Amino acid sequence: MINYSEDQSKQYHIQVGKGEVGRYVILPGDPKRCEKIAAYFENPKFVADNREYVTYTGTLDGVPVSVTSTGIGGPSASIAIEELVKCGADTFVRVGTCGGMQLDVMGGDMVIATGAIRMEGTSKEYAPIEYPAVADIDIVNALSEATKKLGLKSHRGVVQCKDSFYGQHSPEIKPVSYELLDKWQAWLRMGCLASEMESAALFIVSQFLRVRCGSVFLVMANQERAAKGLDNPVAHDTDAAIRTAIEALRILIKQDKEQGR
Repeated sequence: MINYSEDQSKQYHIQVGKGEVGRYVILPGDPKRCEKIAAYFENPKFVADNREYVTYTGTLDGVPVSVTSTGIGGPSASIAIEELVKCGADTFVRVGTCGGMQLDVMGGDMVIATGAIRMEGTSKEYAPIEYPAVADIDIVNALSEATKKLGLKSHRGVVQCKDSFYGQHSPEIKPVSYELLDKWQAWLRMGCLASEMESAALFIVSQFLRVRCGSVFLVMANQERAAKGLDNPVAHDTDAAIRTAIEALRILIKQDKEQGR
């Protein structure tokens, strides 16, 4: 395709070029989280800031790693991963927030996605809806090991991805409330752990590009617990999820070295 960037050495949206990112990249949604994440790197350096995409690169255990924000939702997340792969990245860990759905998923817990419900639009432009959005098993295992090392309460399973935040939180007033409410009940009955907005697109695009991707989330709160009048703690500090991603990258870096990847 045509590169529409004024600087042809840079990717159009993220404004990053080859050699400016590591093969391991953490993907938060919020650009303001990038500096906080980069503080865990060795010798972090600012690389680019364009639109919703902020990038820093440093090292972990002497290996180049990066962080790039994706903004909200599948469209911008898919752009980020497409362009980062062109710059040399091949291993991605999304770090973000989610809303708990099962009653035992509490605010402050970690959720590690093994797969994602494709109730969004971006992934449908890559693969038929029958194709599953599945996280890379090595990343899932590394994230699980990381939460155990850090002593964090975590859950591992399927998450739901949607395009409309308010379609989740006030579905009863939407013209398609009949669909939103019925499907929400179906996801609950299937044991879906939490709801968020990016993993389905990231998993499908990464599968298409033959790269690795996984996700870990801080549970902010649980609307199902609130609806039942149960205790519903609200958490905002994403540091535990960030530390989980950092520790998981260290695990993956060590494994990849041992396996000659």
